[in-house]
Amino acid sequence: MAASHAYLRCLGVHGLHKAQLGITGRALGGEQHLSHHPGDCCTGARNAGIDVLWAANHWPVAVEWHSANHPETQHVCQDLHQAQWETVPAHDLLLASPCCQGHSKARGKKSGNPQHDSSRSTAWAVVSALEFHRPEAGLVENVEEFTDWALYPAWVAAVQALGYQVAPHVVDCADLGVPQHRVRLFLVLTRSKAPLMLELHRRQHVPAASFLNFDAGRWSQIEKPGRAQATLDRVRNGRQSFGERFIMPYYGKGSGLTGRDINRPIGTITTLDRWALVDGDRMRMLSAGEALAAQSFPADTLRPDNHRLTMHMAGNAVPPLAGQRVIEALWKAA
Repeated sequence: MAASHAYLRCLGVHGLHKAQLGITGRALGGEQHLSHHPGDCCTGARNAGIDVLWAANHWPVAVEWHSANHPETQHVCQDLHQAQWETVPAHDLLLASPCCQGHSKARGKKSGNPQHDSSRSTAWAVVSALEFHRPEAGLVENVEEFTDWALYPAWVAAVQALGYQVAPHVVDCADLGVPQHRVRLFLVLTRSKAPLMLELHRRQHVPAASFLNFDAGRWSQIEKPGRAQATLDRVRNGRQSFGERFIMPYYGKGSGLTGRDINRPIGTITTLDRWALVDGDRMRMLSAGEALAAQSFPADTLRPDNHRLTMHMAGNAVPPLAGQRVIEALWKAA
């Protein structure tokens, strides 16, 4: 794809609450995006020098806030299962993030939940978009367990039948400069003779301390009536390992027993309050703004004035910086 005539278009699908479709392009192009968070792939594509043309999501709230952050982009509220691809702008690059809830171990992919079955099927929207538009390349993001899906071989075969090579890349976003350990799968789809493996150079890790604000937030005393003994034990263990300031997740294994050093990237940001910040004899949960910063969203990102809703969006997002790095590597290699 020569820069002189580059025209990128991206399709992303995050089922249930997170179906995203994106179309992007340099100079001429734009991005189509379907998501329920404030921008992620669109923000990353824009930071890579790509215009965002079109975005869609089935959740009105997602469309509202994505529109607020990308006013130059055409937005559609639509279920990708019913997408009419002839109405989508032509494109050279398809960016896709099929629903991860039905694949992630954290969401119980083997539970038999019919809603998870439906969410997994959003991956087929990628195939439909590829078949209709035949872009030069595609980039599909998901959790690592996506490749364990029973229909993954059939999905890959369908993509290959359309003339695309599939190159899987398992990436820890911390290695791309995001201040968060977040392992994700990026599938690079190209109309090439062989799978295209990207050169994703490992960046210096950015610590959680880079976005934590000890002068803000709603703090509470650690030693107070009703505080669970398990919480007090985790705080004590954290102090012994890291001193007076550290991050503490609310679970009972791994760093949940000892806390985490604020001089390393934070663990994965989820859709619910998971991380507590400890400072001496006080503690608080991570703020929504800090969660967005951990995901590498710009400080001026517009978001709902609702903590739970913002955390839900942030936890489902693709870190913009990770998207930017991968898109830049794809652009360089194509």
